[in-house]
Amino acid sequence: MRVLAILLVITTAATLPHVAPAASDDQRPTSILWRRGSIAVGDDALVSPSGDFSCGFHRVATNAYVFAVWFTVSADPPTLAWAANRDAPVNGMGSRAELLVDGTLVLRDFDGMAVWSTNTSGTGADRAQLLDTGNLVVSDAAGRTLWQSFDWPTDTLLPGQLITRRARLVSAKARGSTSSGYYSFYFDNFNILNLVYDGPEINMNYWPNPFKTWVENKRTAFNSSRLGSLDDRGRFSASDNLRFAVSDMGTTGHVMRRLTLDYDGNLRAYSLDAAGGGAWRITWAALGRQCSVHGICGRYGVCAYGPAGPACACPEGFVPSDPGDWSKGCRRLFDIQCGEDVFFAELANVDYWGFDKKFRQKATIDECQQLCIDDCRCEAFAYKKGGGGLCYTKVSLWNGRSSDPIQFTYFKVPTRVEKKLNLSSMLRLRFDGHDCSTATTQERNASVGYLPSRHLKNFSGSKIKFVYLYSFIGGLFVVEAVVIIAGYLLVFRADQAAVQHVHDDGYTLAMSHFRKFAYDELSIATCDFGEELGRGASGAAYKGVLDDGRDVAVTRLMEATTPQAEEVFRSELSVIGRINHMNLVRIWGFCSERSHRLLVSEYVENGSLAKALFGGEPALGWPSRYKIAVGVAKGLAYLHHECLEWILHCDIKPENVLLDADLEPKITGFGLVKLLSREEDACGSKAPSRVQGTRGYVAPEWALSLPITGKADVYSFGVVLLELLRGQRVSEWAVVDGVVAGDEEVARVDLQQIVAWFQDQTLECQGDQSAPAPWLEEFVDARLLGDFDRLQAAAMLEVAVSCVEGDPSRRPSMNAVAQKLLSTQDAVGSASLRRVCPVPSHGRINSLRFI
Repeated sequence: MRVLAILLVITTAATLPHVAPAASDDQRPTSILWRRGSIAVGDDALVSPSGDFSCGFHRVATNAYVFAVWFTVSADPPTLAWAANRDAPVNGMGSRAELLVDGTLVLRDFDGMAVWSTNTSGTGADRAQLLDTGNLVVSDAAGRTLWQSFDWPTDTLLPGQLITRRARLVSAKARGSTSSGYYSFYFDNFNILNLVYDGPEINMNYWPNPFKTWVENKRTAFNSSRLGSLDDRGRFSASDNLRFAVSDMGTTGHVMRRLTLDYDGNLRAYSLDAAGGGAWRITWAALGRQCSVHGICGRYGVCAYGPAGPACACPEGFVPSDPGDWSKGCRRLFDIQCGEDVFFAELANVDYWGFDKKFRQKATIDECQQLCIDDCRCEAFAYKKGGGGLCYTKVSLWNGRSSDPIQFTYFKVPTRVEKKLNLSSMLRLRFDGHDCSTATTQERNASVGYLPSRHLKNFSGSKIKFVYLYSFIGGLFVVEAVVIIAGYLLVFRADQAAVQHVHDDGYTLAMSHFRKFAYDELSIATCDFGEELGRGASGAAYKGVLDDGRDVAVTRLMEATTPQAEEVFRSELSVIGRINHMNLVRIWGFCSERSHRLLVSEYVENGSLAKALFGGEPALGWPSRYKIAVGVAKGLAYLHHECLEWILHCDIKPENVLLDADLEPKITGFGLVKLLSREEDACGSKAPSRVQGTRGYVAPEWALSLPITGKADVYSFGVVLLELLRGQRVSEWAVVDGVVAGDEEVARVDLQQIVAWFQDQTLECQGDQSAPAPWLEEFVDARLLGDFDRLQAAAMLEVAVSCVEGDPSRRPSMNAVAQKLLSTQDAVGSASLRRVCPVPSHGRINSLRFI
């Protein structure tokens, strides 16, 4: 009986949590959770040896808890440094975190279901320990770290913790919440640390300034290590050259620091004197003015500075979509039908940043509103009195904020609702208590009013009904005659070149960072356009040498003979002016003189990918091919996802990929590029009247007159990938058929056989990943003599096949494509990478007529 009692005591002790009880006078709380130990809600937390950090269950709502690390010395509620299950809180009754026998740290809900766990099964882990740095680590008896919370940050970076290519900070959804919000801080595909708003409707980066190049933002894209960290003194440095120091750097004593992406989208550094107590102090912020954060007030919302700080408001005729959540923006109390009578309501000193459909310089307000009337998708226009009158039509209204006193925004409003709105009132913006910031008196006085009726009344579609009342008809006729004669003498006798010069000044503001060339200057530079580099659908490119000795490529676009062609050139030049990336050809200048339209860009010395790939011996080596594939994917991902608005290239092919001295690819051929808002479906229109692009590379939806999205570029890229793998034009080894699109015959390469073949051959790989694959040997360019990376080639083929799916919805995004290729590039040589590999089927391969 005594033996049984002893065994019962031993068994009971073995099942108790391996966490020390609360501290007493002679015992400190433990920092270690041993194997088979557990922590439950209500238990004592793990405490770091210094006492600065605690780890356990933190209550986020009634009977809802997260397993987290927090600052012990911070005020109640404690400030969290990390949370395991921020988006999946567990029940307060019966939930626990335990270190299993197999070494896995797992969080279980009240019903025993695993909510979160580490990937340390079978590693020999025997402890989870909270370090003085705030890092929760799972390690083995030898002290080797097998998992650490520092690799999986939430919204906070601690001193000594790295932000890497795979780690990102994600804001909380609201003040006091732990759930993931819409703001992120991470390295993009181009090695730059960005603040990004990733909302339910749009995605856009807002810091550093997206309208500036990385050079202008004092960053560098050439370091691909993608590392950044904050040290104990408050200095932050990153591989993209982002560097800053907190305002209290060098303060003596025990100062605790953190870098947090707050719920409002601003990245801030905080300091706290651990010895003296007190509250956290802001010692650095990425954005000095809170209204510069994108998405903060949602669609149609306006962020302005009131007496209590930044606040959100809705214009007249709009109400908050959710008064408790301004990120959902405002909703209209009316709808607008295309072609109905409208007037324009004015918001003084307010600008909606981005989403400009058209830009006009030296335009009157009447011309500007007519542009908006003629476009059914135009919701409003912005007008700035400076510069002779600057006009921007808007297809979507986001990021409303206070602006300078010469900037106005005019909403399109149906005339039928005019009586429902109090047009004579001047409404103050309603403040609702966002975080405080400095503001000018002009910003505090931002108001909502209405444009005087002389600018507004009764526009019906594109027809404007004017009623003119003439008096003294004879006298006015005489005045008109005098004006006509004077105009003939003073204007038509003037030098026509001066008139053209005035017309061309319309490009000056939007393209201020471009150099404007004279046509004769470019004619001399190119020896009268003597050395042609290539020709495409939009024009021909010629080599030239500027007067400063620089080699350039001069693209001579189709001559603009109509006002519509002039507008297209202005629009496309505006688009090109927004983009800057290492894998896109840099534009240096332009010429707009009479009917001549030319672009001057950097000269890329190794010519096109078509020349390198199809031009004979020596064959392009495998490392160069894969680098080209990754570079083109990154460039297209930038156009589709990193720009403020979607930009489609519409003509991706080997001829439009140039190679520099290091065989780094640069996408060119922007003659067909289109700016696409996130609500627009087609490249220029929802029902394209003619196919754009090059035969063999155009997506099937062009031929079928379906809406054109970014997936059309994805399809073209997939064709290029297949050609990189095969070393031949797809048209030389795949079936070609004719498809009639409207009144235009187009040729289309039928790649669906390749898709079907690949899918038929796919199964889980078994055994050695590096084992020879006959199907791959037969597919890849024979000129390589088998000298290629099998893992990369298989990944390229898998990506290419997914890109050329006939159904656009089944194709991946360019962002996903770039990530896939980059991850394979990083994972080469990793035995742990699982792959899906097709098995050889030579009969089917021969049916595709591989040569």
